[in-house]
This record gives sequence, structure tokens and C-alpha cells, in this order.
Amino acid sequence: MPSSVTALGQARSSGPGMAPSACCCSPAALQRRLPILAWLPSYSLQWLKMDFVAGLSVGLTAIPQALAYAEVAGLPPQYGLYSAFMGCFVYFFLGTSRDVTLGPTAIMSLLVSFYTFHEPAYAVLLAFLSGCIQLAMGVLRLAHISPHPLGLGGAGTSSMSPLGWPGFLLDFISYPVIKGFTSAAAVTIGFGQIKNLLGLQNIPRPFFLQVYHTFLRIAETRVGDAVLGLVCMLLLLVLKLMRDHVPPVHPEMPPGVRLSRGLVWAATTARNALVVSFAALVAYSFEVTGYQPFILTGETAEGLPPVRIPPFSVTTANGTISFTEMVQDMGAGLAVVPLMGLLESIAVAKAFASQNNYRIDANQELLAIGLTNMLGSLVSSYPVTGSFGRTAVNAQSGVCTPAGGLVTGVLVLLSLDYLTSLFYYIPKSALAAVIIMAVAPLFDTKIFRTLWRVKRLDLLPLCVTFLLCFWEVQYGILAGALVSLLMLLHSAARPETKVSEGPVLVLQPASGLSFPAMEALREEILSRALEGAWAGVKVPVLRVLLSADLKGFQYFSTLEEAEKHLRQEPGTQPYNIREDSILDQKVALLKA
Repeated sequence: MPSSVTALGQARSSGPGMAPSACCCSPAALQRRLPILAWLPSYSLQWLKMDFVAGLSVGLTAIPQALAYAEVAGLPPQYGLYSAFMGCFVYFFLGTSRDVTLGPTAIMSLLVSFYTFHEPAYAVLLAFLSGCIQLAMGVLRLAHISPHPLGLGGAGTSSMSPLGWPGFLLDFISYPVIKGFTSAAAVTIGFGQIKNLLGLQNIPRPFFLQVYHTFLRIAETRVGDAVLGLVCMLLLLVLKLMRDHVPPVHPEMPPGVRLSRGLVWAATTARNALVVSFAALVAYSFEVTGYQPFILTGETAEGLPPVRIPPFSVTTANGTISFTEMVQDMGAGLAVVPLMGLLESIAVAKAFASQNNYRIDANQELLAIGLTNMLGSLVSSYPVTGSFGRTAVNAQSGVCTPAGGLVTGVLVLLSLDYLTSLFYYIPKSALAAVIIMAVAPLFDTKIFRTLWRVKRLDLLPLCVTFLLCFWEVQYGILAGALVSLLMLLHSAARPETKVSEGPVLVLQPASGLSFPAMEALREEILSRALEGAWAGVKVPVLRVLLSADLKGFQYFSTLEEAEKHLRQEPGTQPYNIREDSILDQKVALLKA
């Protein structure tokens, strides 16, 4: 395992720190653009074994999740599988993290449902356009994202090219904003599956209407779906706890112990596939008897998806919708979807790179995501990004290189070609259980305690983002970013000032002195002066203060003299003196 880290680390050591004048055709430049060239020459049989086990584990997780996330996106189930394999093959060549897996995720599926109106043509076109935007950002090296102080990033950032100055704007989407969005998404996605868990039908998709109609029609709950859904959730929870608490296998253990623990590890890692298969078997058993108490997934299109260009127009019963009209319909989704795909995937890559002690190239990751979405649109994929859950499975399975993704991709293709007829019997309540258990960790309760302890003011953008995302996702993210920006501007205009009193009074702003802070600093100096702390100030100190051009500043040798000036009419007080008299006052004071 350590050797895999070394190989991948060598591939990236010349990436971010590489001089801009390096030849684009040099071996180091080729390794940076095609990271596979760094680790493939050192590939070993031991790596192959570990990658195969990891790829198989991720594949058994990806297939049921893909079917479930298609439901979140409001698309037929096969579109989840169409979106689950292209990233595996692209990342094999272009990825800089051995752990990351690209594919459909809960958050991206939620965004797709918002902006594509549950129309597959819109979803596929959104994948193509998002890929173009992300690919352009990667080519222009706009993926400069600093690690967040609370641990979102961590493995180092890519250097910024001269064209990369807009990348710093992404840093204004702060960690509290991202946490507010992901927590709201977890609530929205999780509650959206309650209707499938309880067997309720014809529930509207807008969140607030969904909440209202779910509680209004709770009496219509189907007992079979509710019982099966709760049992599936309980099984998933138990298997997850077993996975977290099973001790690792050591070579010195007896063969029987190693075998039993290996079987437990395999079962708990592939818990989604096991639970969904169990539910499908139960549903099929009832189908044989002629009584079906569950709502089933139903028909899934068989076979591999056709390769074709994305739909640039759609023909409906009311006429043809042109490309321009489709773009206008998607609106803010063309900005929100690529941006959130970028943030989610790079955050996942950096988190695991930091955990496993290697580095990633953010711009190269962006190229991989963009090309995945562009090529995926040719096989009817909707937008994808890095999956935290499947990446965790990949890392825990001992993956050594991105080659593990090949096994996952092949497994998804085989399921499309041979298993789609079996998907008919999967109950929707079982898929709802898979989704709810997958998104539950996204609701981070610890962040509230952390921010309360570290910086309570950061709870403001978090709460603003969290609440507004239930209305519209783009408004929540934009409002949270604006609140964070206003907080930064306030700290620049009203910096904390460190005051050291003694023979010489020193006022030291905590941050650099900028023009919005001049008025506040002037008032601070005047208030300190009127407290009597300025009696006996030496001329060199006064000269430094006057050189800062603090408009209206005046020095008094005694407190009585200052109080005398304060009792004058407001129009004649020292800090309201005329501009043309400031220079004379400075000269007089310096001569004192």
C-alpha cells in the first residue's frame, strides 16, 4: 500500500509546483496531464488484487445507489446506471487520486431534479453543458480552491496561472455555506423518500408541498411498503455498525478467523446490494403467489445505452423546444450544477488525499470531471461528480490505483446488459431506505457545536444558506456567499485593534490598514486621546501618526485643553476642522 502512495505522489510532485515555462511535451508535463503514466509502469500483481477487490466492492454499492439516485433526479431508473460507468473509465486515465470514484450522487441528483423538470433530454444536455464549462475551467486553471479551516480541504492546492485569478472567487463559498447547503440537501432528499418508504403516491415534488401532502395523506400508508422499508433501514444500520466495529484482518490470525472476518467485511461492505437483493427476493416471492403488497420499480430499459450526440432540441406534443429555449429553461442550473460538481468532487479528493498522505491536482481533477460529463452525455448520462460514500468504500477496501474503477465500470455495464429484467422486482421502499441511509451523514450536527465554540458569527451564513435552500438552491448558496462576503468586509472596515499602553501608546490593527478602516481608526485614536492616554506623546510617534494622513487629527498637550475644545460648537470642534487648515496644524504640531 505505501508503494502505491509513493507512485502517485511522484506523479503529482511535478504538477502544482511546476514552472510555467516547462515544455508541454516533457515527460513531467505528460505525467501531469495523463497521471496513468506515472503509476502504470510500476503496477504489480499485488496492486491488481487489491484494485479488483475494491472495484468489486464499489460496484456492488454503485448499482443499487444508481437506481435509487435516478429516483431522486426524477428520471427512469436506467439513467442512474447510464451515469455510473463513464467516470470509472475516464478517471482511470486522468485522475490524480487513487480513492475517488465519479458517478451519480445524492446532491447532484437533487440539483438535476430542480433544473431539468424530470425530462431525460434536459438532464443529458445539462451534463454536456456542465462538462464543457468544467473542462474550460480546468484548461484555464480556474480551480484554485484554498483548504477550508475546518477541514474541507487539506492536501495542498494547485498553483494559479495568470489566467486563474477568477478562481479565488470560489473561496468566498465558505465552509459554513457548503455545510448549510449539504445539510439542507440531506433533509430535502431524505424527506423526499418518505413517500416511497410509506408507499404514498401522487405526492408533489416541491419541498414544502411535499411536507404538507405527506402529513395530510399519512393515513394512506401501505403497510407492506412501510414494514419492508423500515426493515431495510434497520438492516443497513446494523451492517454499517458491524462494518465500523469489525477488527481488521491480520496475517498472523488463524485461517478460519481470517476467512470469517473476510466474509463479514465483504457482506457489510456490499450491504446495499445485499439489502436490495433481499427485498427483491421477498417481492418476487409475493409475485409468485399472485399478491403484491409492494410498489415495485417496474420496467427498466434493457441493454447498453446507445451512443449519440446530446439532444439540442426536444419535440413535444406542443411543438419543438429549441436549444436556446432549453438553455433558458435550465437558467441558473448552468452555473450551480458545474460549480457544485467542482466543489463536491475536489472536496472529496482533498479530504482523502489528506487522510492518506498524498497530493492531488485540483485542475486535473476538474478536467477529469468535465470530460466525464461531456463523454457521459453521449451515453445518456446526467451530471456526475465525486461520491463521498463510494470513495470511502474504495479507500476502506484497500484500493491502490484508479484501476479499481475499471472493475466498477465493467460491473455496471454487465448489470445493464444482463440484470435489468431483475430490477423490475426491486421495491421502491427498499431503494428509499438505501437513499435515506446514504444521505443521513450529510446532515452534520457537529458543525453547529464547532462553530458555536470557535466562531459563533459563522453560524449566520450557515443558517441563511440552510433555510433558503429549501426555497431555491441557487438563492441559498448566493445568499450564504453574500453574507460571508459582508462579514469579511465588516472585518476589513472595523478591524480589531490591539492597544498597548505605557510611556508610548501603540494602536495596532489586527489586519492591514485599508481605506474603509480609516474612519474607525481615527475615532479610536480620538477616544483614546480624550481619555488622557496621550499626554506626553513624543514627537517621533506623533510624526508617524500624522504621516498616515488621519484627517482631522489634532494633538493636545493636556487633558484640560482637549476638554476645552470639546466644549466648543460642533462646527468648530477639532475633528470637523476645514481641510485647508490641516496642513498648518500638522506643521505647528511637528514644531512643538
